[in-house]
Amino acid sequence: MPELPDVEGFRRVAEGAAGRIVRSVAVRDAQVVRNAEASGFDAALRGRRLGHPRRHGKLLLLPTGSGRGFPAVLLHFGMTGMLLRTDAGDPPHPHDRVVVSLDRGELRYRDQRKLIGIALLTEQGGWQAELSRLGPDAAAIDRDELRDRLGRTRRQLKAALLDQTRVAGLGNLTVDEVLWRARLHPRTATTDLRAPDWRRLDQRLHGVVAASARAGCVPPRPSWLTGHRDERAGRCPRCATELTSGVLSGRTTVWCPSCQRA
Repeated sequence: MPELPDVEGFRRVAEGAAGRIVRSVAVRDAQVVRNAEASGFDAALRGRRLGHPRRHGKLLLLPTGSGRGFPAVLLHFGMTGMLLRTDAGDPPHPHDRVVVSLDRGELRYRDQRKLIGIALLTEQGGWQAELSRLGPDAAAIDRDELRDRLGRTRRQLKAALLDQTRVAGLGNLTVDEVLWRARLHPRTATTDLRAPDWRRLDQRLHGVVAASARAGCVPPRPSWLTGHRDERAGRCPRCATELTSGVLSGRTTVWCPSCQRA
């Protein structure tokens, strides 16, 4: 599932198309469109110049024009979505749901499972409405706000970090990596964290998010928990203890029973 690091990679893809003029928009599967007729995208965007993309959490906004940037396309990536920049002559992929043809190349929204889709936003209020349902972006939140937003109610730490209304952008892989690096058990109650725990959680969260955003994914490096979570009898890269897994908050969760004691 695309998380903040993946969407940051998609933002860089879109940034490479900033300044290009939209020649046409082909919605090849109307099921991915949330709030408009498929033909409405072409009518709204044709002839407009793409602006600089904006990301918040797992959302990506593709604005147009030199003013406030509307109309704009809002991209949700669901479980399997991605954004690619291709040459105009590249063969179509069966999961290319929307193709934006530019004066040079194309942007393609590709999604196998079609769980959420895209929306056409005609004014700033639409973008603000989307943001109002989300917490601060995980890459920008500071320690005090992190503690305030997660510590308001007694919840397991894994569930609290995955709650997009608390902190936007964190997904399953990112949260497991952060908690492993912070030496915190995913079932730890947020109300049980002390000042050193919050400091360590904040530092590790920003470190993991920054490194992953540069890579465009949570990288499966040998020194990372992510590099071992899918191994049979995988071992902790820090202490070599066999890793434990279970389902928490509906997600497969991996942790080290030695480094992350309950």
